[in-house]
Amino acid sequence: MSPAATTDALTNGTNGVNGVNGVKEVNGVNGVNGVNGVNGVNGLNGVNGVNGHSHKLQFEKYYNIINNELTTTAKTRHNINPATTQPNPEVPVSTQDDVDKAVAAARAAFKPWAKVPVEERGQKLRDYADAIEKYTDDFAMLLTSEQGKPLAQSVQEIGMATTWLRAFSTMKLPEEIVEDNEDRQVINRYTPLGVACGIVPWNFPILLAVGKVAPALYTGNTLIIKPSPYTPYCDLKLVELGMQFFPPGVLQALSGEEDLGPMFTTHPDIDKISFTGSSATGKKVMAASAPTLKRVTLELGGNDPAIICEDVDIEKIIPSLAIVSFLCCSQICMMIKRLYVHSSIYPKFVEAFCAHVRDNMKVGPGTDPDNFIGPVQNSMQYAKVKDMYAQIAQQGWKPALGGDMPDEGKDGSKGYFFTPTVIDNPPDDARIVTEEPFGPILPILKWDHDDEVIARANDTKMGLGASVWSRDLERATAMAMQLEAGSVWVNSHFEVAPGIPFGGHKWSGIGTEWGVNGLKAYCNSQCLWLKKRL
Repeated sequence: MSPAATTDALTNGTNGVNGVNGVKEVNGVNGVNGVNGVNGVNGLNGVNGVNGHSHKLQFEKYYNIINNELTTTAKTRHNINPATTQPNPEVPVSTQDDVDKAVAAARAAFKPWAKVPVEERGQKLRDYADAIEKYTDDFAMLLTSEQGKPLAQSVQEIGMATTWLRAFSTMKLPEEIVEDNEDRQVINRYTPLGVACGIVPWNFPILLAVGKVAPALYTGNTLIIKPSPYTPYCDLKLVELGMQFFPPGVLQALSGEEDLGPMFTTHPDIDKISFTGSSATGKKVMAASAPTLKRVTLELGGNDPAIICEDVDIEKIIPSLAIVSFLCCSQICMMIKRLYVHSSIYPKFVEAFCAHVRDNMKVGPGTDPDNFIGPVQNSMQYAKVKDMYAQIAQQGWKPALGGDMPDEGKDGSKGYFFTPTVIDNPPDDARIVTEEPFGPILPILKWDHDDEVIARANDTKMGLGASVWSRDLERATAMAMQLEAGSVWVNSHFEVAPGIPFGGHKWSGIGTEWGVNGLKAYCNSQCLWLKKRL
């Protein structure tokens, strides 16, 4: 799979492709029915496990992983399947004592792990990727049951995660000779920070956990994963599987409630926090990390604009635009949240766009291969999205598609489902334009002049992604270079790759993840001065 071709890789279009059997191969792994599943996997086929033994990963019970030991807590909790509201299994509720034990184990493991040759650390990441791939079936079912996304999209997330692990395992962290003369040589090099904590969100719990595991461990740090309280299951199992490849204390995971995050951000012996989540919570993470001067990387919310010029081939681009507007029930920070369409093609575009979404993006449980849009992930987000739908009538917005409030309990359904909705040319100060709904409701807005639409697209506190669509590459590039966002695409949107830095401007984040920049984010910069003569 080409990692950059995210749109194709995650969906392969929308017609007959959303089902489990329609997923293309990801590094040789077929869709859910093409991968050895629960009954077809016999352990890890010779992979050395804890104490030199291999064991088959079980998906019935869930534990914290502290110092390569499976532990639980006096108090436990469970989440629900967002498609059915039925309970998922119990998970631990970690305490300060659990955090202290994990941090102490990570600190003890840090120096020995940092001394392991980088080539050996990279090989362990590749072996880990191979093991995850063997459990694609199991992880896909688990991801759909806790996050809600269709199985095809779950399979692709797992495939992307293994691609990320393999890509990071061969990256080179440069040492730069910044000065070299008869008297001295000065080398700029990078050394690992120490103990890191990765705080993972609920929309892409596998990929975004692995996106922290790979650079942290590859650069010689130890890492504790804190899953979202809403999606703890996959991350706990990922780290449990990691016990077979990494020494005690190198990779750990703790689940808990809302109070667990502050235990990490305020802990005096953690050196780095990598957080992915909302801008509001990101501010709290930064404030809590300040007294101990932790390094922080913050990947936060977005309100991505896409600008559609008048010269586009409407029928050709609409399938891609629909995918990058409604993928994962629009619960991705880099989905299109504001779609600006030139007024000369606006009526034709809106009609074609709405027809495509209506005819190709069926809503329902992720286990049904015909469904493209699953549920909103949790009750908190469901209430927020429901309030945005209520604004349609209250504010007099005009739906071009959908707009109905969810019919709770219809046909016995209890899931957190919404019909995809398009709002026709709302005012620029409408909440649907100024806020990130994180649900399947999208405003389409008219524009006439390049300078005007660029100013409107930039009129936000957010700056994660943006795109321009036009046959005139020179014009589109000139427009794109004026957009205030960390990732800007021309004639695409939401393309990512492990070797390309990813981060936001303004309130969408601080720092970058992935690529060589992402490796450096887990390191201290050190200048080594070598005097050639005494």
